[in-house]
Amino acid sequence: MKKIQSMLVGAMALTAASLASAGTLVINSDQADPAPKKAFAEIIQKFEQENPDITVKYNLYDKEAYKTAIRNWLSTSPPDVVFWYAGNRMKAFVDRGLFEDVSDLWDNNGLKKDMASAAPAMTIDGKQWGMPYTYYQWGIYYRKDIFENLGLSEPKTWDEFLAVNAKLKANDVTPVTIGTKYLWTAAGWFDYLNMRTNGLQFHIDLMDGKIPYTDPRVRKTFENWKVLVDNGYFLKNHASYSWQEAQPFLYNGKAAMYLIGNFITPNFPKELDGKIGFFQFPQIDPSVGMAEDAPMDTIHIPAKAANKADARKFLEFMSRADNQTLVNAALIQIPPNVKAQAPDNYFLNKGVDMLNNASGTAQFYDRDTEPSMAQEGMKGFQEFMVKPERLDAILKRLERARKRAFR
Repeated sequence: MKKIQSMLVGAMALTAASLASAGTLVINSDQADPAPKKAFAEIIQKFEQENPDITVKYNLYDKEAYKTAIRNWLSTSPPDVVFWYAGNRMKAFVDRGLFEDVSDLWDNNGLKKDMASAAPAMTIDGKQWGMPYTYYQWGIYYRKDIFENLGLSEPKTWDEFLAVNAKLKANDVTPVTIGTKYLWTAAGWFDYLNMRTNGLQFHIDLMDGKIPYTDPRVRKTFENWKVLVDNGYFLKNHASYSWQEAQPFLYNGKAAMYLIGNFITPNFPKELDGKIGFFQFPQIDPSVGMAEDAPMDTIHIPAKAANKADARKFLEFMSRADNQTLVNAALIQIPPNVKAQAPDNYFLNKGVDMLNNASGTAQFYDRDTEPSMAQEGMKGFQEFMVKPERLDAILKRLERARKRAFR
């Protein structure tokens, strides 16, 4: 690959913007896992081949370090393109004037039609502020062989789900693996329990700061969660594991289920082919629609970028069906462009079918709410999973955080 710099660096690394010059496009990315790393290496090479007058400097960062570093870049000397997320994560930077309006790219390329399902998540004040390149379902990945051995079937309702958990635990299998060291995995549980308990519109209103965390309906969400915690259905010492470190418990059969996004599937060991299944998070209240988390990954042009002309070319390039097909084949995820080809994959086929029939979608807790609220909320979720007896104090603390975040 010609003239590409691909580096895994920490949050304290020098900003790549200082490298920018005419014909040089500086891109900062957090796609450091093996599958996306390989896919974007191909994408950058293809982009350079199509644009021989542009040299790409592609800087690769660890995901957790990236979340901190991007805030510094955007307000000082940013690169020309940054990888980021839809929803409130994007809105926080748009509101501060740190992302470029790219509505013209959407209008000129017919993207409001070709990416109609993605457009709402990319639109603020009637304008589009970035380009989505992938989204994916969340749900419960499980060991089919363990279920079969114990005579279990995929649970459709909350009562069935509780019965599955009880049977697994009675047979010395941890029902649910999870790693909450980096907090966001616990937010997945909150999202689903809240959407299944109270519905999508209630969840959106809570994310927008319109509902107190001390509301009895929020407490009901935690009461449903508390049943799982009190019965010991989650992996012990989960706060000491990252989401990656929690995976082996599913793979070695010590745990049977994992609520996570489809980004986990490229990591499944070959020896478990055919032994891992997927099911939709069960229904809790039959009167409540079955909404889903479907987070969308995006790319953006910083408002202070030095080379916006070439950055626009790259965003336009990434919106194309052929390139979204290429990337999502590696990620085993869903391309937002309807003209792109989604990979033919067991998990993805189930996910596409589930999302096509969903009553609506959310992005994800820390992408849907204000960043300071998200941080406090996720701390509270993790604490609740370890110390459920602190629920009242946690809810009061989250309510104070909400008032601060949305005043």
